[in-house]
Amino acid sequence: MTTATVLADKPEYRPSEDEAFMNERQLEYFKQKLLDWKEDILRESRETLVHLQAETENHPDLADRATSETDRALELRTRDRQRKLISKIDEALRRIEDGSYGYCEETGEPIGVARLDARPIATLSLEAQERHERRERVHRDD
Repeated sequence: MTTATVLADKPEYRPSEDEAFMNERQLEYFKQKLLDWKEDILRESRETLVHLQAETENHPDLADRATSETDRALELRTRDRQRKLISKIDEALRRIEDGSYGYCEETGEPIGVARLDARPIATLSLEAQERHERRERVHRDD
């Protein structure tokens, strides 16, 4: 049997609420998801670097130059946000290693598979996150 056949026979695993929370299979799933996400970000960053190095032309038209500078600034801001995201991904990977991944930092309760699948770097349960956001809104209005 070829590798392609083996992969075709094996359905894509998705964690569910019906299995033991943060069992070995779920931990491996989230670890791989985080590693893939990190690799995508790093690849995009490398592509941006190549693009910015190639895009050194001086536009004679002021509007073209302004557009180019705006695009460059937006790209750099995006990469900065992704740099911060990589540190959150690394923190999540550390939590997988120390056994605290998937549990709310405030309550210690399970975060929930669906929330982690949607946002694998989540550190708060949905309820704790909502409380946190309400507190932020209240203090922001002061």
